[in-house]
Amino acid sequence: MGCSRWTAVVGSLFVVAVFSIIALILIAVEVKNVLLPPGTKYAMVFDAGSSHTALYIYQWPADKENDTGIVSQVEACTVAGPGISSYINNPSKAGASLKVCLDKAMTVIPANQQRETPTYLGATAGMRLLRELNSTKADQVLAEVSKAIQEYPVDFQGARILTGNEEGSFGWITVNYLLETLIKFSFSGKWVHPYGTEVLGALDLGGASTQITFQPSGTIEDNSTKVFFRLYGTNYSIYTHSYLCYGRDQALKMLLASLSKDNITAQQISHPCYPEGYEMNITTAALYDSPCVLATSTPSKTLTFRGTGVSAECRSSIQKLFNFTAYGAGKMRGFSGVYQPLVHGQFFAFSGFYYTFNFLNLTSGQSFSTVNTTIWEFCAKNWKELQASYPQEKEVHLSNYCASAFYILTLLHGGYGFNEQTWSNIHFRQQAGNTDIGWTLGYVLNLSNMIPTEAPEQVTGHWHSLWAAAVAFIVLTLIVGLVGIALQFLWSSK
Repeated sequence: MGCSRWTAVVGSLFVVAVFSIIALILIAVEVKNVLLPPGTKYAMVFDAGSSHTALYIYQWPADKENDTGIVSQVEACTVAGPGISSYINNPSKAGASLKVCLDKAMTVIPANQQRETPTYLGATAGMRLLRELNSTKADQVLAEVSKAIQEYPVDFQGARILTGNEEGSFGWITVNYLLETLIKFSFSGKWVHPYGTEVLGALDLGGASTQITFQPSGTIEDNSTKVFFRLYGTNYSIYTHSYLCYGRDQALKMLLASLSKDNITAQQISHPCYPEGYEMNITTAALYDSPCVLATSTPSKTLTFRGTGVSAECRSSIQKLFNFTAYGAGKMRGFSGVYQPLVHGQFFAFSGFYYTFNFLNLTSGQSFSTVNTTIWEFCAKNWKELQASYPQEKEVHLSNYCASAFYILTLLHGGYGFNEQTWSNIHFRQQAGNTDIGWTLGYVLNLSNMIPTEAPEQVTGHWHSLWAAAVAFIVLTLIVGLVGIALQFLWSSK
């Protein structure tokens, strides 16, 4: 009996030793260095436009690609109320209006990354106009929005008024990034520069300004319209110009002022772009409250604009808002004496361009002739017809679609120089790749150039199958050892 017990103990010890050696070998061999997935960077950008403000949250891998982040939109939040420039008489409300979206952002960005998240507010043409009207008030509004953002645990980068060239060029980056003309993911699993692919132009129409940005076929002769970028290891030299006062809302206000000037003594003024049967009242104080509209000596009173719905007169009245000039062979001025090369390549038209043409179902690549005919036919409809056809549309929008459409047609055709042949190069879009088109994404891409790349963290690891086998042998070793101890205890008790 003693011999058999001794044999069992020795056998158990032998099995434990063998299993232990196997587990140690599995743990020790096939060790390799593993790069952990890169961390994620976040950024928040407020787009403070003339009519409204929106917050966009973006993210990108911390290791980046050729020093520029591969950025994606995480969240968008529209701020309730008008643009921050509207709070001229109560600047504190401009800051308070941002808080709902800031609170939402704090639920999206991980708490441990909020303090290192760059946060920026860029104000566009609405604030550019306010600065011209009253720079002290403009500074007060920016101070209040800055104060509101600084109450949150973020890396606040400042609130400032963008130049028109910045707004246009950052929008150009956004368009080309989303359409993969700057960089794309190849079948080999790598991010590569898409050789042979031409970049697109960007056409932006806001409430107070409009921007055109593109890469011309030749040289850019006016350095004030030239912008240089280095993105994903490639250099880009592009033309850009922003026309202040030629955004949709300011242009329509200039139209009202022009019509009232022609009928300076009349209380009721004919408006050929308003549908017949529609009337709109506006005080002279509200009409002449913008630097875009030259004030007259007319005493304060209420003007009534009565729609006549005459398409030819509407087009003619809008054309008077522009100063078209051309010069030299193969060259042109955009308008108002601004230098512009001939338009070249494909263009994305977004913001106000898209909203108006989408309403008229003109965003599917229709010809210039079809677009022109559709606008003329729409402008001939009276107010009752329009209300019956579009019962859900707000009155202020519905009454202005005719003027907006003729304005866009005049701006693109007469102002920027798209003709019947090149019109098909314009693509009217709101989004690309499920991401909103605007200047904010382009700003973040350029910003990511300035944020240092983080080196991927390296750890020592094993193949999953070897690690699983090692764990199995360790467990077996423990089981055999425990069985041996249990048997020894039982034998000893006997």
